[in-house]
Amino acid sequence: MRQRMEDMVRAAQAQICAGLQPFDERAFQQDAWRHAESGGGVSRVLQDGTAFEKAGVNVAVVGGTLHEEALQAMIPKAELSAAETAPRSHRFAAVGLSIVIHPRSPWAPTVHCNYRYFELDDGRWWFGGGTDLTPVYLFEEDARHFHATLKAACDRHHPGYYARFKKWCDEYFYLPHRGEARGVGGIFFDNLQGDGEALFAFVADCAAAFLPAYVPLLERRLPLAYGEREQRWQGLRRGRYVEFNLMYDRGTRFGLRTGGRVESILMSLPLLARWEYGQEPEPGSPEAATLEVLRRPREWA
Repeated sequence: MRQRMEDMVRAAQAQICAGLQPFDERAFQQDAWRHAESGGGVSRVLQDGTAFEKAGVNVAVVGGTLHEEALQAMIPKAELSAAETAPRSHRFAAVGLSIVIHPRSPWAPTVHCNYRYFELDDGRWWFGGGTDLTPVYLFEEDARHFHATLKAACDRHHPGYYARFKKWCDEYFYLPHRGEARGVGGIFFDNLQGDGEALFAFVADCAAAFLPAYVPLLERRLPLAYGEREQRWQGLRRGRYVEFNLMYDRGTRFGLRTGGRVESILMSLPLLARWEYGQEPEPGSPEAATLEVLRRPREWA
């Protein structure tokens, strides 16, 4: 299964880069790297382009020692048994695809995608991942298309997957200190175990849904003109993105605690972000309308 997952994410990396490249005059740069303990990966990053401020499509195939602290960073303590929280170390192997796209235009949404397979030396294994959308300005038709595409992928495998994983996504990508979601969600799941063949097929289908879910949004929004006001709001929203990734994201914490490559882990952060003291959008403005949805998640599909 580990080899099949590796083959799938490497093929997905090539397909996704090929699907995104026509939007930008600058090419993706490829960077192969080695993990501190075992394995390594390939990062493909396009930075400071004409369409993408930063776009990364990374593959990691790594192994090493997983200490209790890192295990609990991946899985909340409430989800672990007493035996699993006892102090001990594990050998692990992990295969993952990680994507973050920060478009230059404030009208085009940021997107995040991650699918992974994990094994421990005691025989346990699981799949995790998801895809979520973070617009600077809300376009309802974009949110509906994005969610409908992911729902179709979920429905091909289980009628209850989309509702379950959409709710999980809304709860996970949430900034409690702000009282708002990072974006308009998508799907998110972790620690999926059971029928390995069925779960692999599901994860592969979700990865294949990334371009159909996202590319139409780029086609609609990248041609639109924008100005200083929109860029300022974009900087503030990207500040929220930074806050979530550095304070709450399990993947960021896991990578930093297991000797992961810092450049690849922090590829997810935008090139530019902004924080202003006491900033609140003007009532009735497009910015306020976006914030209202982030504070009260909606059903899109």
